Amino acid sequence: MISLAARDIAHSWSKYVLTGIGLGLLIGVTLSMAGIFRGMVDDAQVLLRNSQADVWVVQKDTQGPYAESSSLPDDVYRSILGMPGVQQAANVTYFTMQVQHQGKDTRVMVVGFESGQPGAPPSLIAGRHVTRSHYEAVADVKAGFKLGEKIRIRRNEYTIVGLSQRTVSSGGDPMVFIPLADAQAAQFQKDNDAIVSGRERTAANPAFNRPNVPGLLEAVQMSQTTSHNVNAVLVQVRAEWDAAQLAADIQRWKHLQAYTYADMEEISVKKLIATSAKQIGLFLVILTIVSTAIVSFIIYTMTLGKIREIAVLKLIGTRNSTISWMILQESLGLGLVGFIIGKTVATLWAPVFPKYVLLLPLDAVLGLLVIVVVCTLASVMAIRAALKVDPAEAIGG
Repeated sequence: MISLAARDIAHSWSKYVLTGIGLGLLIGVTLSMAGIFRGMVDDAQVLLRNSQADVWVVQKDTQGPYAESSSLPDDVYRSILGMPGVQQAANVTYFTMQVQHQGKDTRVMVVGFESGQPGAPPSLIAGRHVTRSHYEAVADVKAGFKLGEKIRIRRNEYTIVGLSQRTVSSGGDPMVFIPLADAQAAQFQKDNDAIVSGRERTAANPAFNRPNVPGLLEAVQMSQTTSHNVNAVLVQVRAEWDAAQLAADIQRWKHLQAYTYADMEEISVKKLIATSAKQIGLFLVILTIVSTAIVSFIIYTMTLGKIREIAVLKLIGTRNSTISWMILQESLGLGLVGFIIGKTVATLWAPVFPKYVLLLPLDAVLGLLVIVVVCTLASVMAIRAALKVDPAEAIGG
């Protein structure tokens, strides 16, 4: 039985191998799509882990700071620090922008953090952490910057003093970490024309420009050009304290929204990438159907090409089960060749993708099982055609 399939494959091995390569590329695309989905989930989880927080405090009735915009006064963290169970609490800002690097636009997430507090960049792979209060930055290697290079954020330039790895947003954009005060100014800063126009509009308002109240106009104008807001407060909980209970206490007594790690994971993974997950899942289903159709057509064509040989086998008394097993073996062999090629090319081209592609061994095993099922189903039509062959055709009947 084994020799029948092996001999038939050896007879037309070039066609068989080329077909396996084509199927392998299709399988490689399928595995890559699964890896892209896994990478999206991992990006969201990495973002949360890098925050080094147990509780996220954001604007009331929002799902910020990653899913929605959130704005808090930057002095809120002081009242949170005084609550039982809080070990650390720190302000943080997040905003996404395009920066110029070597004449090209690079999309990054700018993070404003306080040194030594939650939200700071984790361990670096090169350089050092930010030590000055202004104009220094740590960037993820994915952004393409090197140590000592300058990055322009809004009006100011920052020197890259450190490089981190796998510090990305939930969308896969590399992060750039700058001091909190600089990030506050950059996030809420207006351009010069808007500032001048705003000052003129304020000066024309009699309520803010009273002759008998010196300094009022200047104070109002100053408040309009400076920001004291942040996007979130990251809280670390004491080891013996329950994070969920602390989040409930913050919501009850501070009238703010507080999320635990599990809450933020649900928002980041299940809600932010829900649409993308459905789209990738549908694409995987389509690819599976296409693969089944291709294998079915190939095996059916190969079977029709050896009708006379099958008729001879029947004429000499070969059982139908033996012929069916031969066709099934060829189909499974084609799937195995395609899987090996697909897994190889998916591994080779994964680093080329702009988004992170995470190829898990479990996905490869599941992919192999799906291919076995697909090839088995694909051989059904060819087996039916083979079993209908009349032995008389062996002698031209």
